[in-house]
Amino acid sequence: LMDKWIGNFALLLLLLTLVTFAYWLAERLVFAPRRRQAAALYETQETARRAELARQGIQVDGDVEEVKGKLLEQPWWLDWTAGLFPVIAVVFVLRSFLFEPFKIPSGSMIPTLQVGDLILVNKYHYGIRLPVINKKIIANHDPQRGDVMVFHYPMQPQIDYIKRVIGLPGDEISYLNKQLRINGKPIEETPRPDYFAEGGDGRTGSYEQAFEEDLLGVKHTILVNPQRPAEVIGAFNGFPFKDNCQYSAEGVVCKVPPGHYFMMGDHRDDSQDSRYWGFVPDENIVGKAFFVWMNFGDLGRIGSFH
Repeated sequence: LMDKWIGNFALLLLLLTLVTFAYWLAERLVFAPRRRQAAALYETQETARRAELARQGIQVDGDVEEVKGKLLEQPWWLDWTAGLFPVIAVVFVLRSFLFEPFKIPSGSMIPTLQVGDLILVNKYHYGIRLPVINKKIIANHDPQRGDVMVFHYPMQPQIDYIKRVIGLPGDEISYLNKQLRINGKPIEETPRPDYFAEGGDGRTGSYEQAFEEDLLGVKHTILVNPQRPAEVIGAFNGFPFKDNCQYSAEGVVCKVPPGHYFMMGDHRDDSQDSRYWGFVPDENIVGKAFFVWMNFGDLGRIGSFH
């Protein structure tokens, strides 16, 4: 819709739910009773007319029930409004409070998630939030290190991002010379066979170093490109709490502020994440990603992930 609804599908779905509900209510309180009344009136008048003609010995053709059926039939414009309300309402509730589907558009989470993966996100794991305004009304679990989380991109909230939770409120995160430390403790990395990471065009790519990272109990695979510099180049200016971060030629060290999280992609040298644009506030959280339900290019991708 000419880019007017990018990131506002929840609002669009809410409006559709309200509009179709109005027609659904009008159908049951106004339109349907009128049609039934018209059908009953027709049946009464037609029965009397046929009785009178029969008394005169005149036989009348035509099926009364067929005409009644046409009078009771729901018009097409109500079928596409009131008729769709139950479906849209169910989709709205499921998408707003239970599970929301997303499509992975970039390679920042390779190899955990591939471009084209269709994933499900648990909307209630981190608490129940009101749709559209995303205000938490019921608390549940707090984000944990290692969670793969979808959130509203802090620099442009109408866009959703997906990264891995690395730092919790109060943590000191350092990523220097491509070595991750949390509160001064080096995160264990076990070498794995090199991984071929395809380029964004699907035709090019390169082999990168793969490691199994043990994020204080959560194990997953990350990719590191030794040809890329350790320095964070292109960090945004003026993001909230930027004073909590110190940049150098070796990388970055950040202190996570209260109520915020430090996020990184598993494809470490091909991910725009908290190293570049800062911390994710709690109010930007969308949900926890947990399942690939389809990848049309590779059905073997279907399944859960960590």
